[in-house]
Amino acid sequence: MNYLVIGLTALVPLLVGFVWYNPKVFGNAWMETAGIDEEKMKNGNMAVIFGVTYFFSLMLTVFMATLTIHQMGVGSLLANEKDPAVMQGLMEKYGDLFRTFKHGALHGVISAFFFALPVLGINALFERRGWKYIMIHLGFWIVCMGIMGGIVCQYFNLR
Repeated sequence: MNYLVIGLTALVPLLVGFVWYNPKVFGNAWMETAGIDEEKMKNGNMAVIFGVTYFFSLMLTVFMATLTIHQMGVGSLLANEKDPAVMQGLMEKYGDLFRTFKHGALHGVISAFFFALPVLGINALFERRGWKYIMIHLGFWIVCMGIMGGIVCQYFNLR
């Protein structure tokens, strides 16, 4: 497992969020739809917020590997296989198939629509937030999960 790729990929939501939620981009619109003002933003413990965000991003990065790398499923398919040559042979033949940034980004974006959107949408409905709130966050997760999926698919080492 490539821990450097995991660690660097987990920085994506922090870096994208720095730009996305900047007041010059979507920050003001987000604060308005969330009912947050500048004063409330100053009251948070940023070390804890960034630390927990990074931890959650690590979790998401590892999960993105299972979503973007098709070869991950082969391991579970052959979990009870006694002969290691079977897995080795399959990985030699198919191990690099669909292992591109573009392919991973596609799966990341699809995952944003089919995982992030329902979660965001359900929470927003119960919090009585509007579509603008949902779309600001969905856009963020489309970009993040697209980049994360691309990085993980291209550079995560299975061997």
